[in-house]
Amino acid sequence: MFAKKIITETDHTGKVKNMPLLPPNKQFEIIILDLNETKAIRGKNKREPHPDLKGKVKILGDVINTTSQDMWDLPT
Repeated sequence: MFAKKIITETDHTGKVKNMPLLPPNKQFEIIILDLNETKAIRGKNKREPHPDLKGKVKILGDVINTTSQDMWDLPT
């Protein structure tokens, strides 16, 4: 199964413009995303802690040096 991305738009009545011709007697899963809403959501990429942890966690030292470098499994 291959995914195919199609970006199209609707007319003034909400009908899809330029819908591609699809093979007969097949089933398709269609996921519809409003691109205007998607752009607004992408602007909120600020990460926040879970409300139960917010304000309760304290960093008491250097987090990076807590484990030796060979245990980080970094490429050499």
